[in-house]
Amino acid sequence: LQHVQRTVVDLAFQFGPKLLVAVSFLVSGSYLGRYLGKLADQRLQSVEFEQHVRRWVVQLVRLLVVGLFATLALQNLGVELLPLIAGLGVAGAAVALALQGVFSNVAAGLTIIFTRPFRIGDYIGIVGEEGQVANITLFDTVLKSTDRSTVVIPNRRIVGEILHNYGAIRQLDLAIAVAYGADLKHALATLDALLRCEPRVLRDPAPVIGVKLLDQFAVRIAVKPWVAIGDYVALVGALNQAMIETFNGQGLSVPVPRQDVQLLAASAPARAP
Repeated sequence: LQHVQRTVVDLAFQFGPKLLVAVSFLVSGSYLGRYLGKLADQRLQSVEFEQHVRRWVVQLVRLLVVGLFATLALQNLGVELLPLIAGLGVAGAAVALALQGVFSNVAAGLTIIFTRPFRIGDYIGIVGEEGQVANITLFDTVLKSTDRSTVVIPNRRIVGEILHNYGAIRQLDLAIAVAYGADLKHALATLDALLRCEPRVLRDPAPVIGVKLLDQFAVRIAVKPWVAIGDYVALVGALNQAMIETFNGQGLSVPVPRQDVQLLAASAPARAP
């Protein structure tokens, strides 16, 4: 028992100060990580990063700071880190080869997060898909389609592709035809009044109304109002129906292509003498 007691005392005198220093490193790293995380969060708020992105960056900053101080603590205790780092490097290379697709998604996700070509709530079109951005993660981007389905796109398919970002509003591309003999000023004023009476049509930007094309049978008028993303699909049908009903009520006829066919009587065949 005396030998064990002396051994414990010797170990306490030998490793006690190092252990206290290592614990102080860990405690200091924890507090410093929280402090730097708060600073990073405030900085990201000033540049209007999304909340989930700020949370991820704050956690990454804290992890890096704590990892650095944990390394210092292990070195203070006399742990040889070079063989451990070499082993982790070899294992990391093997894992990187096996998870090449995953890491490419992560790299693309970081590019999207920090370059911000779109944000949550924007309506985008990418790789043949359209929808409102519902979530952005390191691995994929989630879109909510107009048919209430969910589209999950890997981030590596987004970076490097042509991206159409509509933002939070879209412009309808409608048209209606009137006869050449109709009063164009009256038709344009009627369409303007119709759009003003529709509460879902945005006032700013102002709708675009004007002659689009002089067709063979009619004058085509372009009607391009701006609407919120959520009203885009519903207003296409509602405005088309309202325009045709209003024109019929105002006596503005919508011409239909017509073709006149004349039948010529065939001459009687000559009789033989």
